[in-house]
Amino acid sequence: MAPTHVLRCCQRGLAWIPVIFIALVVCWSYYAYVVELCLFTIDNIGEKIVYLVFFHLSFVMFVWSYWKTIFTKPANPSKEFCLPKAEKESYEKEERPESQQEILWRAASDLPLYTRTGAGAIRYCDRCQLIKPDRCHHCSACDMCVLKMDHHCPWVNNCVGFSNYKFFILFLAYSLVYCLFIAATVLQYFIRFWTLCRRKSAENCPKNELPESHAKFHVLFLFFVAAMFCISILSLFSYHLWLVGKNRSTIEAFRAPVFRTGSDKNGFSLGFRKNIAQVFGDQKKYWPLPIFTSQGDGLTFPTRLVNVDPEQATVTVQQPEPNKSAADVPVSPLSESQNRLLSNDQYANNVGDHLANNTLKSAGSETITISMESES
Repeated sequence: MAPTHVLRCCQRGLAWIPVIFIALVVCWSYYAYVVELCLFTIDNIGEKIVYLVFFHLSFVMFVWSYWKTIFTKPANPSKEFCLPKAEKESYEKEERPESQQEILWRAASDLPLYTRTGAGAIRYCDRCQLIKPDRCHHCSACDMCVLKMDHHCPWVNNCVGFSNYKFFILFLAYSLVYCLFIAATVLQYFIRFWTLCRRKSAENCPKNELPESHAKFHVLFLFFVAAMFCISILSLFSYHLWLVGKNRSTIEAFRAPVFRTGSDKNGFSLGFRKNIAQVFGDQKKYWPLPIFTSQGDGLTFPTRLVNVDPEQATVTVQQPEPNKSAADVPVSPLSESQNRLLSNDQYANNVGDHLANNTLKSAGSETITISMESES
């Protein structure tokens, strides 16, 4: 028991190495830019002031978003997704997977769950002993189930998920702005120092070139580091912007979520604007700030319901003949543009379940009319 605990502590300590490395690079870049470049190299006072103002704006936003990404605790499923004590004991005693699934189905009957495993079973975490909400996954590094888990990032030593995904996007955005600004403003001095380095002595330098100074190393290395990070961050930032526009996590991009009707990689996509709003919120004035404005609670998410005509205000389901099942009722397929974007409220999904899986029970009336208001 003790060696396992010690090993776990060592792993947690080593996990901070990438974060410490980034922190050291950022501190050095601050010194190199502010002291070596702006104070010791640039002579023009106006240029110094402009550079320092914009540098500190990007620096503050970058550090703020990075801090929030690191120290925002990942959101976990609520207690309602944990099995009750009696059912948990029954689940642990059962050896047959079929019997275990029956217990899970009973426990999940009142939960807002719309995704399944690849085999159509209830998603259950044996490690955390809870039923996984939609888009929730277990992180082996954090040893917990994380709501809307995207990935575990070693550069922030934290799980990126529902609670800090906006902060992570802003961290990528502001780190890209930070590196671009440094590379763009340092470029002219990099060229001058690079030209100086290729000469045998400073006496042969033309008047428009900088004299030999101790800032040479910092300016040269600062440009190389900024350009290198800029290229790597740009590709990652572009990829996550694409994921936000599609309303997918990194996990869902590689493995499409499975719904009651099968896997659907666009199952959570509500359209570009609504997808953006789910991460950044409705109020655009808060989008650039690393404060939590994401929609929802991380436990349930609106999904895209198919086979519903958005042009019709009502959907009428004809009562089949007594000997026919719901599967025998013809349903006209609709095009992608006709798929209505609706929230996964319990009533709408119950209707979908009856249409897909159960036999329609006889009722006094011959038609069932479901009224749905069209979105403005």
